[in-house]
Amino acid sequence: MEFSEVVRRRRMVRNYDPDRPVPAEVVDRLLDHAVRAPSAGFSQGWGFLVLESAADRERFWAATTPEGGGRGRWLTGMRRAPLIIVPHANRSAYLDRYAEPDKGWTDRDERRWPVPYWHVDTGFAALLMLLTVVDEGLGACFFGIPPQRTGAFREAFGVPAEFTPIGAITVGYRVPDHRSPSLRRGRRPVGEVVHRGRWAGRETDND
Repeated sequence: MEFSEVVRRRRMVRNYDPDRPVPAEVVDRLLDHAVRAPSAGFSQGWGFLVLESAADRERFWAATTPEGGGRGRWLTGMRRAPLIIVPHANRSAYLDRYAEPDKGWTDRDERRWPVPYWHVDTGFAALLMLLTVVDEGLGACFFGIPPQRTGAFREAFGVPAEFTPIGAITVGYRVPDHRSPSLRRGRRPVGEVVHRGRWAGRETDND
């Protein structure tokens, strides 16, 4: 599939065929592409939890679903996914890397960082997986783990303290699902979000 077509077809899929597992070679390609994402200082401070068995997937939903279930139809479709991948970011890997001699910093002070690149880079890796899914003819959805359920998730899967889940990705063969009501907002046109040379329309004291 042409790359431009992959980008156009990418969307969040929330309903899957539970009887069609993701082939092992496809899972391997998803992960191989994920680790090719860019990372500051080539820190590669990420970790990926892959959940394929029915028991592991059930443990995930039990640990991450808010009390009382909630989200009805969304959760029903998502729970049918035969594969869940949870990308994690390791802040310590970045602080350690930039305290090495070739980076010129002598400490691990987090205030040196303009933004938390450990989260940004792991997000890059997640996006590469989402695009690979489309190229493989499957569907996927990236979603957040509720903060009040992060502790239960960590305990359920023995996640080390230095790794933080930035979200989770369901993967599988897509079946018809409902379109998100948010799509009614429409895609903002390029001309509305791109500013060339200066931020057009910005008022200053000299204007």
